[in-house]
Amino acid sequence: MSDKIRVAIIGYGNIGQCVFEALLKSPDMEIAGVVRRSISGSNPPELSSVPVTDDIKTLGKVDVAILCGPSRSIPDTAEHYLSLGINTVDSFDIHGSIWDLKQRLDAVARKHKSVSIVSAGWDPGTDSVVRAMMEGIVPQGITYTNFGPGMSMGHTVAVKAISGVKAALSMTIPIGTGIHRRMVYVEIEPGARFDDVSSAIKKDPYFVHDETHVIQVDDVSKFLDMGHGVSMTRKGVSGDAHNQQIEFKMTINNPALTGQVLVCSARASVKQQPGCYTLIEIPVIDMLYGDREELIRKSV
Repeated sequence: MSDKIRVAIIGYGNIGQCVFEALLKSPDMEIAGVVRRSISGSNPPELSSVPVTDDIKTLGKVDVAILCGPSRSIPDTAEHYLSLGINTVDSFDIHGSIWDLKQRLDAVARKHKSVSIVSAGWDPGTDSVVRAMMEGIVPQGITYTNFGPGMSMGHTVAVKAISGVKAALSMTIPIGTGIHRRMVYVEIEPGARFDDVSSAIKKDPYFVHDETHVIQVDDVSKFLDMGHGVSMTRKGVSGDAHNQQIEFKMTINNPALTGQVLVCSARASVKQQPGCYTLIEIPVIDMLYGDREELIRKSV
């Protein structure tokens, strides 16, 4: 009998596909199956070797469900799987709601002896860990987080859900000192009014705090690029020493990195006590594959 961690992928969009690829390269994990809203149509060729279902209960034993749907669907979806005794991992990215979600899912996870790791993407997620470390070693100061330029998946999904939008792409442009401009490209459904769509986008919580420009185009795919990135700088004081400055920068494929972080977090979830966690609460070593002694010897 296999002692590998059995993982179900919930949803098979851009992130779901990248989770699938990351799982295939994780020696301690196996794909229990993929759960999709509809199984009536054809599946991508790579799924021919794994079960595809609309009900996770048909997959047998599942240790972790990686939730690859929109952030606004995560609270109810995570609660459902946690109540079945299945660990959940998600990349919920609505920053102002993370604490409330953690509190809600913590109660469910404890009741059903399961584990939830929320907001396990790269921001929030691994960037949160970097920010926490920066604050620890430079406790007095300011951290500036500048995203992009690149496609924001969460913002793009939010736009696609707005009435009258046929297709969309939201680009994040860093202005500096943590301020961003949102460039939103939209295809409009026949009969929809662009002004109404534009107004609805700018009022959405994803956009309401940023300078947002909505541009109507004939074909969004001409602008599509999964590249993204982040640059973080913290400047401040350690003890009595001023002018401490730390910088962190990365350029990434957005869904690929998100998928990899989700898989690492799924590994970590089986090592935690029941409850709900964010990434800054998870020991880094729990996310890594390999012998504990070897990991320590090569990392310290």
